[in-house]
Amino acid sequence: MEFRDLKTQYQKYKDEIDGAIQKVLLKADFINGSEIQILEERLAKYVGVKHSISCANSTEAMTLVLMAWGIKADDAVFVPDFTFFSTGEVVSLSGATPIFVDVDPHTFNIDTEKLENAIQQVIKKGELKPKAVIPVDLFGLPADYHEIGRIADKYHLLVLEDAAQGFGGSINGQKAGSFGHAATTSFFPAKPLGCYGDGGAIFTNDDHLASLLNSLKVHGKGKNKYDNVRIGLNSRLDTIQAAILNVKLTAFIEHELEDVNKIDCLYNQKLAGAVEIPVIPAGYYSSFAQYTIKLKNKSERDALKTRLSEHKIPSMIYYSKPMHRQEAFNDQKFDDADYMVTNKLCETVLSLPMHPYLTEKEIDEICNVIIDV
Repeated sequence: MEFRDLKTQYQKYKDEIDGAIQKVLLKADFINGSEIQILEERLAKYVGVKHSISCANSTEAMTLVLMAWGIKADDAVFVPDFTFFSTGEVVSLSGATPIFVDVDPHTFNIDTEKLENAIQQVIKKGELKPKAVIPVDLFGLPADYHEIGRIADKYHLLVLEDAAQGFGGSINGQKAGSFGHAATTSFFPAKPLGCYGDGGAIFTNDDHLASLLNSLKVHGKGKNKYDNVRIGLNSRLDTIQAAILNVKLTAFIEHELEDVNKIDCLYNQKLAGAVEIPVIPAGYYSSFAQYTIKLKNKSERDALKTRLSEHKIPSMIYYSKPMHRQEAFNDQKFDDADYMVTNKLCETVLSLPMHPYLTEKEIDEICNVIIDV
């Protein structure tokens, strides 16, 4: 059994994927090939924004946006405490200070009440200037952008949606990647829409920002790559990866997103009452980068993980350590009491196999082990 079954997906679309790769090989058009523009146009249309800018990976996607916004030392950028390291890492790379905020115990996304409290505390101290917030669409579920937007407007903050896991999710029909002033996503192989290596994209409706990002991602180019008008990065998506993504995007739109939501329903029907199952608020739609349950305590969670492994069922812990406890942020002082939800989640969450090609028989096998039938 696979945690994220890329092998079955490849076999299903082998002819199309191999053909797309072969086309690039025959043209030897490996950098900025025509497949890049096709993908960017399709992504922008799907998400519902004016601009999609592909790049090397989602970490650099966030880095590029912060560069374009001029985020710097003495700026404060607010980040959820329960997420992958890169969301805080890019803030520190910019020279700014990441301010970690506890999350909602049900959605796992940034707690908006605590976000506003954190902003007020930074303002009160007067040492840093609040500049931006990076909400994360954790496990495929979009954050509460209605409330985040209200708070951001109130305190004049920029909003960068980290939709690395959220591509395909939505709120009342509005797609993840279209919230905030800009958004980023990941094409890491295990993501809802993944390539066969690293890859990422930025989404925005801001014409000036899009132009600046297209410059920054190619060494700060001006009229051409030998006309360098600013300091930038080398962060391009390979043409071969774009060709693969064009095939996989079609599959994602045609059935994969719907299929993972059907699998969510099957899991929920079988596991309800046995463990805490994912919460999807009314009007929200998840792309289920992960299907994550909660156990009562660490010992129960760890025991279940072991039991699943004994039955050759893979599972993963996202995440075992809060952001505020990462050694890389040891230069900052944190009060552990400010992160009680995140601390608890790190001890109790467990992610189960989740992908469009999971069979009902496999789901039964997983659930039977969990409820110990």
